[in-house]
Amino acid sequence: MKATKVLDAKGWSCPMPIVRTKKAMDELKPGEVLEVHTTDEGSKKDIAAWVQAGVHELVGEEEEGGVLKFWIKKG
Repeated sequence: MKATKVLDAKGWSCPMPIVRTKKAMDELKPGEVLEVHTTDEGSKKDIAAWVQAGVHELVGEEEEGGVLKFWIKKG
């Protein structure tokens, strides 16, 4: 999936991945996609809940080599 911006949040623990994700999303235009990389297992629940509570869309999610990757489209 093609992303407009990539956020490397590997090694950060809760709540920093979601705090940095929100800040990065604020820099995007509607329709652009943020790719987030994190190693914090709590991010699975946190990012899904944050996206659901707002106007953005979680368009992809995968785990590769212990790294969780999320693609979020700005609403």
